[in-house]
Order: sequence, then C-alpha cells, then structure tokens
Amino acid sequence: MEYVKLGKTDIEVSRLCVGCMSYGKAGTMHDWTLDEEHTEEVIRAALEQGINFFDTANCYSAGTSEEYLGRILKRLVPRDKVVIASKVYFNPGRLSREAILREIDGSLKRLGTDYLDLYIIHRFDYETPIEETMETLDSLVKAGKVRALGASAMYGYQFYNMQLAARDNGWTPFSTMENHYNLLYREDERELIPICKQMGVSLMPYSPLASGRLSRPEWKTDTLRSQTDQAAVGKYDSTREQDMLITARVKEIADKYATTMSRVAIAWQYARGVAAPIIGATKPRYFVDAAGALNVKLSPEDVAYLEEPYVPHRIMGLVDKNPEEGTVLLNVADKK
Repeated sequence: MEYVKLGKTDIEVSRLCVGCMSYGKAGTMHDWTLDEEHTEEVIRAALEQGINFFDTANCYSAGTSEEYLGRILKRLVPRDKVVIASKVYFNPGRLSREAILREIDGSLKRLGTDYLDLYIIHRFDYETPIEETMETLDSLVKAGKVRALGASAMYGYQFYNMQLAARDNGWTPFSTMENHYNLLYREDERELIPICKQMGVSLMPYSPLASGRLSRPEWKTDTLRSQTDQAAVGKYDSTREQDMLITARVKEIADKYATTMSRVAIAWQYARGVAAPIIGATKPRYFVDAAGALNVKLSPEDVAYLEEPYVPHRIMGLVDKNPEEGTVLLNVADKK
C-alpha cells in the first residue's frame, strides 16, 4: 500500500479509503448493506491490504454504519493506527451551529471514540450562513474533537467562498474534497477540481467505480445491490448508451495490461491526481483487487483513450437547495 498526506495536514492515509455506506442495518437506508459480521470480514480484508482510511456518515443506515465501524475497529486495531472520517448535513438543522455541535457528539458516541480525524460537511447548506458553519467547525478542531475538516459534493464557487471565509477569519480550512468523480462522471473537472488543486486540497472521490459499472463489461448484474440500488440507477442509467462506450475501453485497457477493469478505473483516478478514492466494497476480495490498482501505470495515451468518448452529463450528487428533512438519498430513480 502507498500513503499520502491529506491536504496540508500531517494526517497520513492509504491511497484507498473504505466507504462505509455499504455497512449497516439493511432497510434503514439501502436494502443491500452488510450486517456487522460480514462488515467485519470486509474491514479485516481492507486492513490486511494496508488500508487505514475509513469514511462513514451520521446518516448512513440510521447511524448503524458508525456503530458497526466503531465496534469493529476497536476489536481489530489500535485507534491511532486508523484514520476515521464522518459527515454532517443530512440531519435536522443541517450545518447550523446547534446541529453541528449536536451531531459531532452523536457520531463520536456511535463510533466509540473521543475524536474524528476528518469531519466532512456532506453537502452545502443553503440556509445557514457559511461563517456560522466554518466558525463552528473550527471550534471542533480547537476543542480536539476533530483533527481536520473536509467538504463533499458542491459547486466550485460554494467551496471557494467557504475556504475564503476560513482564511479571512483565521479558521480551519477544508483539507479534503469528497466529490462525485469517475470515468463516467467528470463534471467537476470544470471548476471544483481545479480549485481544490489550487488550494492544496486532497481529492477523495466517492463512486470511483460508478457503482460497479466500471468494474465489469455488463451494465448490471444479478446481485442484490444491482437489482435494488435506485440511487445508482438515478445517477447512471440515463446516459447508459454513451457511457458503455467508455466501459468498453476500460475493458480494452484492462486486457492490454492483463489486469481487471476496477484496477484500470482506479488507476485512471491516480493519473488524474486523486489522493484516495473511496471504495464501497461488500466482499473482501474487492479490496484485494482495488489495492492492485497501485501497480497499474497508465500512459498519457491510455488516459486520453479512456476519456475520449465522454460527453457532458447533467449534474449529479450536489444539491441546488436543501432537500426535505429526512432525505438521505439523492438522485433516486423511480422504481418501475
């Protein structure tokens, strides 16, 4: 495994991050999430690959993702050997001072730890002044409850304005960006990603394999997730015809290097300057596969060939207004 510092901090993380939306009580958010026993098998496999970076959220599976992760890590590894990230936003009060102070304590309790290495705002809050949010987040760093701050999917100007508010007031800036980014969705290359690079912010994209669509030649499989994940359908199926041209090229490059499609899709992220893509694996072997991406070195010609069929996509992941309270899944397709 390789390791990298997050932003301008001294926090060192593996070049892969475990996405913990896949873990928690089934039916509380998704139907396909793993129970605690199977979650432990997958997390153990990740640790065996040298992965030390885990990303969860207060809203994942009604808090059970945090609970599973906290208990499992406590059984398997010393606290100071792992980097734990959690998120705030899909909760009453969004990113208000009151909400953040309430939600951080809830996350710490569920995780069974007295600090988070990274605390991420899950989306942009259209109702709370950004100064209130940034000052409150800074107070968590000063209090020792949080080591560093991150943001997730939003428009470039929103992220830039929040960073300016931190800079102008002497508050802690964001060190990471967890955005929607993969070979099938590259809209953030226009503004958000250049802003992050300009500011020394590490990229830790979610859905690097496009919910599995970059890991296989077929668009769908007969797995429970493939059959029931309406959020993935909403994000990807409207551009299926064009995007399958890209998946076909991923398969070509994988065959060229005698490797897997997943490794090629992740290697493309590394070629694009990503620090640690988030892998939401539900089977131990998926982390073994993902770790092999570090050995795949794509040429500039490979990268250009993979990218060439891409066409602009409609915006997916961020929000144009605060969703209704209680919403935890965005871009969900209607079940037929």
